[in-house]
Amino acid sequence: MMIDRTRILLYATALIGASATGSGAIAQAPQTMYIAGYGGSFEKQMRDTILPPFEKANNVKVEYVAGQSTATLAKLQAQRSKQEIDIAIVDDGPMYQAVQFGFCAPIEKAAVLDDVYPIAKLDDRAIAFGIGATGPVYNEKVFAEKGWPVPQSWGDLGNPAYKGQVSLLGAASTTGLHGLIMVARANGGGEKEIEPGFVAYRDKIRPNMLTFAPSAPKLEELLQSGEIAMTVVARSRAVALKKAGLPLKIAEPKEGTVALMVTMCPVVDSDAPALSQKFIQYMLSPDVQKILAGSGYGPVNKTTKLSEDEAAGVPFGDEAVSKLVKIDWPTVNQQRAAWTQRWNREIER
Repeated sequence: MMIDRTRILLYATALIGASATGSGAIAQAPQTMYIAGYGGSFEKQMRDTILPPFEKANNVKVEYVAGQSTATLAKLQAQRSKQEIDIAIVDDGPMYQAVQFGFCAPIEKAAVLDDVYPIAKLDDRAIAFGIGATGPVYNEKVFAEKGWPVPQSWGDLGNPAYKGQVSLLGAASTTGLHGLIMVARANGGGEKEIEPGFVAYRDKIRPNMLTFAPSAPKLEELLQSGEIAMTVVARSRAVALKKAGLPLKIAEPKEGTVALMVTMCPVVDSDAPALSQKFIQYMLSPDVQKILAGSGYGPVNKTTKLSEDEAAGVPFGDEAVSKLVKIDWPTVNQQRAAWTQRWNREIER
């Protein structure tokens, strides 16, 4: 997709809120701000497309710290006495924890917030900038060549036809946790009854595993190298890999795909509080929202315009979002630490 960098730059410039001071002004060294967010294809898009216009318009140098949501949450916990991160980008589940633990500062009122869907407003200290979906994906070419059945359910991760062809993230990650919950649902359980999920992973899915991947970028490597033919990823990653030429097909399990809100918050005690607020507004702008949609993130700004082709790959609008499976995060977060310990002891050992 061609990126209209000029429009993004103009929007970012408008956020500065200061006029030029003339040719005689002394140039100031750029301020540094730290943003912690996802790695892999998301990190590449941030570095290549989204961050440069913001940096130029605001005379700032962004240091991007890549890692899974749980790793970012751990950094916030470790740096509680003196936060180094200015903006935290994590999945919705860990973001509820970040807010609960007091890591997020209030988001200032701005005109662009009036255009954001209510579902994206997790709290007055945290907001989603994209609506994604998690589900199984598979290599369409390999499946056709092998004559393997197309997955119809989350429970099909345990189909013995896929032995040695599956790699997944562990339950410590949001994507891995989605898988555990949805496999439990496929077997009669769910957030309030997770036992069927653990039983299915132990007895049926684990024997199919090539490996448990340590990160989403590693999963992408395994898919690209052909070492695996099936996994569970966020749709945004699947879209990016398809654009890179990988013959991935997004499965549509009968239990549904899981709503995955990608969220951000300004961190308390930030050294760049004003820039943090500008960055949040920038990420919610229609131009940036359109770019993110090209990578599989449904817009949260209702004024964003997408072509028919662009809208086909993302949850777009209230009707599409309403069909996604929503996780009961208050229930999950009460049990998450215990589930992770059990996962490490019984499944990923």
